[in-house]
Amino acid sequence: MIKELYTNRLYLREISIDDAPALFTIWSDRDVTRFMNISPFTKEAQVLEMIQLLNQLAEEKKAVRFSMIHKETKELIGTCGFNTLDFENMKTEIGYDLAKPYWGNGYALEAINALVSTAFTTLNFNRVEAKVEPENKNSIKVLERGNFIFEGILRQSELSKGKFIDLSIYSKLQSD
Repeated sequence: MIKELYTNRLYLREISIDDAPALFTIWSDRDVTRFMNISPFTKEAQVLEMIQLLNQLAEEKKAVRFSMIHKETKELIGTCGFNTLDFENMKTEIGYDLAKPYWGNGYALEAINALVSTAFTTLNFNRVEAKVEPENKNSIKVLERGNFIFEGILRQSELSKGKFIDLSIYSKLQSD
């Protein structure tokens, strides 16, 4: 499975236990987790459990999560990856999160472009999907800048933080 990717400013590598302290800082931030399907973490042990789960999914070739490392500063600034890998239907769903100090600088789009390129060229997938809460305007802007197409609203599609939420679905096809 894919272990690392490179962009102009980012080094994306498979998430590891050593990332726990930096990820705790990111995943304990209410603004960062506001639109994620997790509540802000309160203990580093929660991060360790999440990393173990993500690594298990990678071993099973069901998903891959990357730590997003800023090449210049070597700082972990977020994560991104393939939330699902559907080899039978040749598609994937991507996801991403970014530490608040790095918002608005194009890092999420840079990471997404690397994921999309990998999905189409290395994995030979036909479709890349992203699901986002309709209120998450910043993430929607990133997807639109990445030329993802809005397909519609999945009504009460997911149980998140104890309530059913709508999700907007965006996609990009290899033929786009």
